[in-house]
Amino acid sequence: MFDFARSIINNCYLEVFFITLAGISAETYTIGDDISTCTPRRGDKSQIFCKITKSEKDAQLALTIRKSEIIAIARREGKVTVDGLVEHFGVTPQTIRRNLTELSESGDLERVHGGAILPSTTVNIAYNERRILNQSSKVDIARACAQMIPNDCAVFLNIGTTTEAVATELLTHEGLLVVTNNVNIASILSTNRHIDVVVTGGQLRHTDGGLIGEIARNTIHGFRFDYAIISCSALRQNGDLMDFDLQEVSVSKAILRQSERVLLAVDSSKFDRKAPVFIAAIDSISTLITDKKVPEDCRACCEQSGTDIVYAGREVD
Repeated sequence: MFDFARSIINNCYLEVFFITLAGISAETYTIGDDISTCTPRRGDKSQIFCKITKSEKDAQLALTIRKSEIIAIARREGKVTVDGLVEHFGVTPQTIRRNLTELSESGDLERVHGGAILPSTTVNIAYNERRILNQSSKVDIARACAQMIPNDCAVFLNIGTTTEAVATELLTHEGLLVVTNNVNIASILSTNRHIDVVVTGGQLRHTDGGLIGEIARNTIHGFRFDYAIISCSALRQNGDLMDFDLQEVSVSKAILRQSERVLLAVDSSKFDRKAPVFIAAIDSISTLITDKKVPEDCRACCEQSGTDIVYAGREVD
């Protein structure tokens, strides 16, 4: 009973609780108090009520801090789960569900079964936030992609933080011709003199170093690639690749037309996201490389289209 009471004391914010504890003195305790110091009244067998209170100012501060950290975790990992947040904060599932509902109502997160994800929007997440989102998974995926690329071949790498991670993993290769519409990738690969790098040209997108537009498309049409390694902003349950920018999508479609084999490198956060612009169906992809189990409907589409699935980094149930 004491353990139960202490749990409630430690977990409540703003609420006032009335707890029935047989044989405990009727006193008022604040959050953080050790209720085990209570001593029962001799011979008193009646039920006693303890009123647990906390100042509204302190409670609101703690709640604000927790919500901000929940949002930070979602941005870093792509999603949050009730179980994970309960373990992280040491609060009850009811408290976390209430917090997630409030964050959903305010537009900071979008509720899904068992947790929440970053909200759907017609605008992509900021580049600096995307760079740290699921960073360890992106490294695992990048290594798996690089292992599929032999030396002495032509490769295209498109815009994206995952493809930038792939570029880093390709630095040990030799004899590659890499064409890219991403100035960050060109900068990464420039440190290896055994890799020839061609930048497409085009309109520079200042937010992420991407090159888009007609000049980029025309450059791509002048090549045939052995491999293209691409990413996308969202992967729908039916296997459709989706993105946010019409001009970027037109470049991606040109890449697909000019490539013998296409590797799609996406972390699992893309399974829960939504984006408005269609790139291609999954049957345009030779191999899907990801970090966690692909949703059942999408997995069935991959099997039907002959798209291989490779799980990077860790075992998948």
